[in-house]
Amino acid sequence: MKVYKTQDIRNVAILGHGGCGKTSLVEAMAHVTGVTTRQGRIEDGNTISDYDKEEIRRKFSISTSVVPIEWKFWKINLLDTPGYLDFAGEVDEALAAADGAIIVINGKAGVEAGTEKAWAYCEKYGIPRVFFVTNMDDEHADYMKVVDQLRDLYGKRIAPFHLPIREDHKFTGVVNVVTLKGRRFTGGGKWEERDVPDDVQDDLEPCREALMEAVAETSEEYMERYFDGGEFTVDEIIDALRVNVNEGSVVPVQCGSGTLAYGIEGLIETCVEFLPSPIRDNIKIFGKDPRTDKEYNVDYDSRRPFSAYVFKTIVDPFIGRYSLIKVCSGELKSDSVIYNYEKETEEKLSRIYVLRGKEAIEMPELKAGDIGAIAKLSNTSTGDTLSLKADPLVFEKFEVESPYTYMRYEAENKGDEDKVSQALQKMMEEDLTLRAFNDKENRQSLLYGMGDQHLDVVVSKLEAKYKVKINLSKPRVPYRETIRKKVSVREKYKKQSGGHGQYGDVAMEFEPSGDLETPYVFAERVVGGAVPKNYFPAVEKGIQDSVLKGPMAGYPVVGVKATLFDGSYHPVDSSEMAFKTAARQAFKSAFMQANPVILEPIVSLSVIVPDSYTGDIMGDLNKKRGRVLGMNPTEGGKTEVIADIPLSELYGYSTNLRSMTGGRGSYAYSFSRYEQAPSDVQEKVIADNAKAE
Repeated sequence: MKVYKTQDIRNVAILGHGGCGKTSLVEAMAHVTGVTTRQGRIEDGNTISDYDKEEIRRKFSISTSVVPIEWKFWKINLLDTPGYLDFAGEVDEALAAADGAIIVINGKAGVEAGTEKAWAYCEKYGIPRVFFVTNMDDEHADYMKVVDQLRDLYGKRIAPFHLPIREDHKFTGVVNVVTLKGRRFTGGGKWEERDVPDDVQDDLEPCREALMEAVAETSEEYMERYFDGGEFTVDEIIDALRVNVNEGSVVPVQCGSGTLAYGIEGLIETCVEFLPSPIRDNIKIFGKDPRTDKEYNVDYDSRRPFSAYVFKTIVDPFIGRYSLIKVCSGELKSDSVIYNYEKETEEKLSRIYVLRGKEAIEMPELKAGDIGAIAKLSNTSTGDTLSLKADPLVFEKFEVESPYTYMRYEAENKGDEDKVSQALQKMMEEDLTLRAFNDKENRQSLLYGMGDQHLDVVVSKLEAKYKVKINLSKPRVPYRETIRKKVSVREKYKKQSGGHGQYGDVAMEFEPSGDLETPYVFAERVVGGAVPKNYFPAVEKGIQDSVLKGPMAGYPVVGVKATLFDGSYHPVDSSEMAFKTAARQAFKSAFMQANPVILEPIVSLSVIVPDSYTGDIMGDLNKKRGRVLGMNPTEGGKTEVIADIPLSELYGYSTNLRSMTGGRGSYAYSFSRYEQAPSDVQEKVIADNAKAE
């Protein structure tokens, strides 16, 4: 592969709903441009981008993969992203490197939740986009229905650049609305010119008129010519539409078939003609000199000192470790010395690569704006900046969505805990939306992900790649225990076993402290030396140990004030251990007399859904003992529902929400406070704890 200049590079993310045909489209684009001699199929497990064993087995994309293709004078770095919401972090990584996007729509299924999510991603990152309606060879595909759905959602920005031609109910070609020329597909990605058929005219005229209006709005000269009834040349139309597409005011719609490679070359032409190179007038790339905090505008300038951004990390026991980078300024050569300011590491490179799926293609250099890979950077993570030690630079890190689905996990084989921990650490370097957390308080290890499917894939990968097995189970909710009334007790610990015995006697008062943030408060008001002062710390240690595991159901105790007010001691047999044990006995005895209760964690929940689903969401939250506090309108015809809800009721909520909203809802929550659990909940918690023991 040759080295390309910045202006000849296109970095294009492939987005869309899960199963809509993204990987098949990438495969067709690779085949048409000569990357492969035979087009791979998902069913056969031989596509370039879905090379992971788990992807081949499940027949859908799990990770973003890069597939560079070359067409005439240009290089297009295709970033094939997963469509399922459980792998949304991969999309964020891809869009951190992309300058344009193709949103793929299945012509039969139409606009789906993933289509809308893809649009929202492009809006978030300010990325120009093109819609490609694929599967047009299906007899039930309806291109104009898809166009109408898009117009209903996004208005006049939607501009069909192509219209399908059907002969004998079969998809055979397209009409280019920009050039007013027809194409008949002849197979293998090839085509021949043909006349525009009469039955397309009804759709062609309004589409053409809308494009001419968009062209006219790019300058006063064009506007005057348009109103005077003048015509525009094809080059003028393309130049004007390029401005509109780059600004996002026009979003082209094209059609074809990924499996038959129909319309693929037209899509590649659109990537080159209308999607931007990394150098864009309306986008500025700022980096900060960490020594001075001064910002610099680097803008993919090859004349500036080298800098690059790590947008993805691959840690694979089979293909090795690669840091995927986008060069933001200067040039990266195979013998370069690079510096990671945040990790304070400098390394001399011996090789740089371009990845095509799992294939690593060695390159002599990469220009600004290009995407490549560096092997074995052990101290470099996703989001890090690479630069020169003499000219250090740091780019702002991109953010991924936080994971809220979590499960308890345990190693299936005892003794594998360290292996599991190390494997998860490597997987978390690859996947920013995967989190492993050791919850010591509740004696459990937790695995956080974007959904049940995400966690299921993690379990499979651990077994397939790292040869360790884990079992997932329902997590233990972090309940608390406390008391509601004041109680006084006296407990004596006395033991005689020959020689020195054990003797400790405490009289203590237990009451609510009013502070549920603090486990306990210890005080004393002993008079007359009934308990010597040197035993006070032992009494407090007994309370400190007792609050770790409450007498009701074994959960941590909070909000208790313990006061030592009397007792007795033996000059020979008393010891710190005896008073500590007596205090523990007093705690247990008093706790069960002091109207003990279970406290449950309450979280503040935010659910964002299309307006039409708000009634269903509120009804469901009420069933889950949630309290709806308000609703706020948000962008795109959506509403944010705010509620307080017990954390225990959110188990499995990711799946429920997707089911209720067709995948169009999202949620987030944060801990708010503890509240007394209803009696039926308390009874169940106590019963479950008794079973566990």
